[in-house]
Amino acid sequence: MIPYVKKIQRYVHDIKIELKKVNWPSKRELSVFTGVVLIAILIIGVFFWILDTGFTAVLRLILQ
Repeated sequence: MIPYVKKIQRYVHDIKIELKKVNWPSKRELSVFTGVVLIAILIIGVFFWILDTGFTAVLRLILQ
């Protein structure tokens, strides 16, 4: 039982060390990156909406 406790303690210790190495973004960077992601999602969503609308119109023409 004791070896498992030591392994878990070592694992948690290693996690803390690795998290200190992470380059966390500033609030400004985080807001800019979030904006970029939201705009990209919006553009891709509009693109697929137009594509879907076009395919639906073509399919309706074919089925009539």
